[in-house]
Amino acid sequence: MTSTAPEDWSQRSQALAQHLARSALGDRAAFQRLYEQTSGHLFAVLLRIQRDRAIAEDLLQEVYVSAWKAAASFDARQAQPLTWLTHIARNKAIDSLRRAQAQPRMESVHAEHDDDDRPDLDQRLADEGPGPAELLERASDARSLAHCMQGLSAQQRQSVALAFFDGLSHAEVAEQLREPLGTVKSWVRRALLSLKNCLERAAQRDDLAGT
Repeated sequence: MTSTAPEDWSQRSQALAQHLARSALGDRAAFQRLYEQTSGHLFAVLLRIQRDRAIAEDLLQEVYVSAWKAAASFDARQAQPLTWLTHIARNKAIDSLRRAQAQPRMESVHAEHDDDDRPDLDQRLADEGPGPAELLERASDARSLAHCMQGLSAQQRQSVALAFFDGLSHAEVAEQLREPLGTVKSWVRRALLSLKNCLERAAQRDDLAGT
């Protein structure tokens, strides 16, 4: 385990890394602090994928059980604490949908506050077709997704990966990339539009190939 936080991390990330390090040693008080400081964010991540609130609440508990057991495996060289926890949450949510033979839908639970920190996909695109995040989740052909991601700029790829694959908020993405919040929102918005068009074209090609 490498839990020593880089000096350029935010104070919050450094504190979370310390909580994880103490948790790995069996410190339940540190783990409780970790829960208090991250559970709201992780619950929002779960709800964006698993829309059943009761199931999401159960999944949240599973996330922290897994985090407690795996705390010693956290490596600060590989990811920030919240990113690491978000990976666990996202995988739990998607697994629950797969068990129910459903498809993940990543929709914002913050539709009223534009300055919030999470993407409001339904407000971003007005058409009635599937949103870009839903298309991301639907993409069964990893090559198509990889191809579409390569069509983005480096900043757009990084922003989308952090916002949707890692579940970070806009503000957290901006903090991690050290860019203005408005700039990050613009990158994400344009990237989603580009991915949506690219994935739709890929789906159309697959449909034509299958006929």
